[in-house]
Amino acid sequence: MEKAMPYVNIKITRDGATAEQKKALIEGVTQLLVDTLDKNPATTTVIIDEIDTDNWGIGGQTVTERRNAAK
Repeated sequence: MEKAMPYVNIKITRDGATAEQKKALIEGVTQLLVDTLDKNPATTTVIIDEIDTDNWGIGGQTVTERRNAAK
């Protein structure tokens, strides 16, 4: 019987994660699933969604507003 194929969706703000950092996230999450749940890395899907800080809200404020207020 085929094991379930993992699907991981990472959401981060679109403000500076480099291609190398995103590659490291994909590799690291895949390896974590291999090590922890014995998942097949060839069937593990990792998606990174980058969200504009104007489209991400925390506590009634956008991330943009929160970051500007913290400056």
